[in-house]
Amino acid sequence: MTLHIDATINARDVDVSLEVAPGEIVAILGPNGAGKSTVLAAIAGVLRPDSGRATLDDDVLFDLDAGAWQPAHTRGTALLAQDPLLFPHLSVVDNVAFGPRSAGRTRSQSRAAALTWLETVDAADLEHRRPAELSGGQAQRIAVARALAAEPRLLLLDEPMAALDITVVPAMRQVLRRVLAGRSAIIVTHDVLDALLLADRVLVMEGGRIVEEGPTRDVLERPRSTYGAGIAGLNLMRGRSVAGAVRTLSGSTVAGLSEEPVPDDSEAVAVFSPSAVGVYVEPPAGSPRNVFAATIRELEPHGAQVRVRTDELSADVTLPVVAELGLAPGRDVFLVVKASEVTIYPA
Repeated sequence: MTLHIDATINARDVDVSLEVAPGEIVAILGPNGAGKSTVLAAIAGVLRPDSGRATLDDDVLFDLDAGAWQPAHTRGTALLAQDPLLFPHLSVVDNVAFGPRSAGRTRSQSRAAALTWLETVDAADLEHRRPAELSGGQAQRIAVARALAAEPRLLLLDEPMAALDITVVPAMRQVLRRVLAGRSAIIVTHDVLDALLLADRVLVMEGGRIVEEGPTRDVLERPRSTYGAGIAGLNLMRGRSVAGAVRTLSGSTVAGLSEEPVPDDSEAVAVFSPSAVGVYVEPPAGSPRNVFAATIRELEPHGAQVRVRTDELSADVTLPVVAELGLAPGRDVFLVVKASEVTIYPA
């Protein structure tokens, strides 16, 4: 199963082009309002783009220039959202059997398929319950089973774990990892662990556009977008390369090392860990190459350390350092990072 979609949705300022290969799981990451859910809605057929074309193998889902539009229920896609949307008047097994029954299978065939999928998601003991008797995690497992029982060619998951209690998310993630293996799927998520554990490839959306894509580990280890760097827990400074450094639009220059050629005056990014950043309340002695004057915006716990956030950069320091330097929001500081800790590569 190969998906290809080009779509423009003017009202939401979304313009995307993406592909999903057979058996590939693609994660779409991005801030709220980036257009992630809009893309899934267009693929599923619940939102009509203003222009574009989408195909699933040789099947045309829509071709708006040619006036072609396939309704949602014939597309062979299943959309799973935050809300399980189970039928409240049906038992668990009947909820899951709904898809096969709608496809024309007999009652006994549909029930057998439903029981198989309930077993797959570790929920066979819930078959006689009604949705009102389920916990959030249980209900979402049933929703996964119901989506898979319909035998979709492409599974679309829109923040499927966002509404779950944090204590049940790891188990739900393991269920998805197991049932998605070998299937074609797109998952929209804010959680970097979802991408790392479930996805073969990551797309990053900002402002209705795909700004970065690649194999999951590549994107998380070598981000090229601000959001990508944020979810990977890294600092990123974007600008143009100048003699082994990056000069940003704000006029800052950050020196670093390059693992690949970066032509002068080309778009480039400098990436480094917050743990590599030193925080000073007075200009540092000597002549370090990378010194940035900044104002602390906030402090937040980060494991055993404290993350110091400014408008552009973050630094990780210990609690004793916070106390000794009197760090607090609004305090002017100097951030220092060695050039050897900075990696520069093409944007």
